[in-house]
Parts: sequence; C-alpha cells; structure tokens
Amino acid sequence: MHDFCFTIPYGLILVGGGLFAYIRKGSMASLGGGVGTGVLLIIAGYLSLKAFEKKKNSLPALILETVCAATLTYVMGQRYFQTSKIMPAGIVAGISALMTTFYLYKISTGGNHIPHKAE
Repeated sequence: MHDFCFTIPYGLILVGGGLFAYIRKGSMASLGGGVGTGVLLIIAGYLSLKAFEKKKNSLPALILETVCAATLTYVMGQRYFQTSKIMPAGIVAGISALMTTFYLYKISTGGNHIPHKAE
C-alpha cells in the first residue's frame, strides 16, 4: 500500500473530528489541532500522490506525515492518560500510533514502490 492511500482519509477524519468537536463543544483547540493537522496530512498525501504519478518518491511528504502522526500520538496519548477518555483522545492516539508505525515502515523500505513499466 502507498502512504497516500491512508494519509488522505486519515487527514479527512482529523478534519471532520476537529469540526465536530468545535460544533458540538465549541473547542477551539480541537478545531485548530484537528483541522490544522488534518489539512497538513491531506497536503502531504496529495504531494505524495503527485510524486507517485511522476514515478518518484516524496521523502519530504513521508517525513511530514510521520511527524504529524507521531506528534498526535504523543499529545493525544498524554491526554488519554490524564483523562482516561477513550473518545477522542484514546482513539486518535491509537490510530496515530498505527499511522506512525506505517510511515516509519514506508521510510525504512524506501517509500512507495514505483511499478516498472512492462515492455
């Protein structure tokens, strides 16, 4: 699987969660954190997709995705341990930990594998 296959939906989930928390509870922190991080991830996923279409890897996009996911893992993990609330802190920390692991795997294996044109 390519990183953008998971990054763009992950970013959309974060944007949706940030908007939902803002609408429901008026949380500016959720709006800024969810929408801000989600948009960064969507942009990184888009850049990775465009690089893949040109048969190239985008290491900067992979690094940005990894940093965003690792930061969310840490921040939301801390919030989960302080509040013991599964939703949203535990869920976001868990998903972000999985995504961080996936991104580290992609970096360690050289990024997206570019298919060679059959002749």
